[in-house]
Amino acid sequence: MIKSFLNKYTNISELRLILLSALFLVLFGNFSFFKNVLDVYTLNSDTLLPLISLAIFLYIALVFILSLFSSKYTIKALLMSIFLISSFTAYFMDSYNVVIDDSMIRNSIQTNIDESLDLLSFKLLAYVVFLGILPSLYIYKANIIFKGLKKTLLHKILLILFTLGSLAVLLFSFSQFYTSFFREHKPLRYYVNPLYWIYSGAKYISSSVTTENGVLKLMGLDAHFIPQAHQRGGVKTELIILVVGEAARADRFSLNGYERLTNPLLAQEEVFTFTNIHSCGTSTAHSVPCMFSYFDRENYSDAKARSYENILDVLHHASVNILWRDNNSNSKGVALRVEYEDFKTAKTNPVCDTECRDVGMLHALENYIAQHQGEDILIVLHQMGNHGPAYYKRYPKEFEHFTPVCKTNQLEECSQEEVSNAYDNAILYTDYFLSEVIKFLKRYDKTHEAAMIYMSDHGESLGEKGLYLHGMPYFIAPEEQTHIPTLMWFGEGMDIDLQREKIASTTDKEFSQDNLFDTLLRVFEVDSELYNAKRDILYDARRY
Repeated sequence: MIKSFLNKYTNISELRLILLSALFLVLFGNFSFFKNVLDVYTLNSDTLLPLISLAIFLYIALVFILSLFSSKYTIKALLMSIFLISSFTAYFMDSYNVVIDDSMIRNSIQTNIDESLDLLSFKLLAYVVFLGILPSLYIYKANIIFKGLKKTLLHKILLILFTLGSLAVLLFSFSQFYTSFFREHKPLRYYVNPLYWIYSGAKYISSSVTTENGVLKLMGLDAHFIPQAHQRGGVKTELIILVVGEAARADRFSLNGYERLTNPLLAQEEVFTFTNIHSCGTSTAHSVPCMFSYFDRENYSDAKARSYENILDVLHHASVNILWRDNNSNSKGVALRVEYEDFKTAKTNPVCDTECRDVGMLHALENYIAQHQGEDILIVLHQMGNHGPAYYKRYPKEFEHFTPVCKTNQLEECSQEEVSNAYDNAILYTDYFLSEVIKFLKRYDKTHEAAMIYMSDHGESLGEKGLYLHGMPYFIAPEEQTHIPTLMWFGEGMDIDLQREKIASTTDKEFSQDNLFDTLLRVFEVDSELYNAKRDILYDARRY
């Protein structure tokens, strides 16, 4: 009896395997899709049949795709890969309400092991086992029955024609519903598993292999110091520390009006906080290269980031010494042609407990400055910052001021208060780190024109509207993921170039990460044909 049972369910035709696989994926891998659909369309007598047709439409579309790309030699590998990846996709969509588009895929691929470990949980394991591994094991063990080439080809053609015909019938029968669905509710398709991640994966691969003539295009070769500006500064040279924040949102900085005191140390310094700045993207992999790129958000692409030099290269052409220190995953390609130091391990970072801390990036910086005495210096410090979802790990215990805190990466299992407390504690640590950067720069105030610029890469959702983390497609991303904190501190030596009262009058103007390129050029008193005064945040405050 057992042998008969096993034979019955392990001996399976290609068509039946495709039909069952598609049904399994629709039923168990699309909870987020159907949940979001029901959030948009109220279930009642008028919508019941159209919504049922939508589930059928999804099933038939998946059968069509699987039939189109499967063959005797690829079907097992194809289905096993889809089940495994779809199990991860289902987990992240169900747990954090994120979508897996090409930007998120790029971000995931560039994430380091430590960041990936923050995402591990028993719930993730359960998803992968039951939605990925078990179906894959069955497919691996299955004895798939294939008929002759002619019959197989004929059956596949008939199936493809039948699915296309069925889709056409559904579209025609519920045309009004589908017109609304495709035109007015486009974001819903981002939750279709596995069709959307397959599309996004193809898009990512296409963009990754795209190179514009395959040669890095040099930019700003004409970059040079502005003579009159340099002469006015005497012997002083620029020493600028640019801090690239991680997942910090503007409305959690008390400097921006947040009711909690999350910036007690910065409040004691003369810092200028720019309250109306938005990010280029909603993920580190997109925003970091974009903020250093010459291209603005509308014209930026990953292919352009890889094909063109960025602001670091342009400044380097003007003989500015550049050092990038990283306590995050990496520079996302920005620092490939400048000096780079990894501060994610105790080998280089002396301030490590459960993880290496951002403040450790200041270690021995004085040695680098001494090596370049009399020369302009830009130091970029890439923070771990508020990298989620394990916010409670992002700060030492003594910074746990707001309690109780969420001490799990399953944010949906914590209360809104606990998530906010953990996140705000991490902001409190960033406040400390930035105050230490300022304290460090003050040591050079008499010998350099010193300044600190802080700009976060993107914001973060903390459960608002059921969303967590970041990475939503930009045009539907909430303000929490795009409105970023940005602040600047200037030493006394900068007064020869900048009028502080005029800086203060521009802090509420609308800017974005697009403005960083031109602002950095002029902070270093560098001119180039690339410079656009309209994109310079400090233009109105300059004395030259």
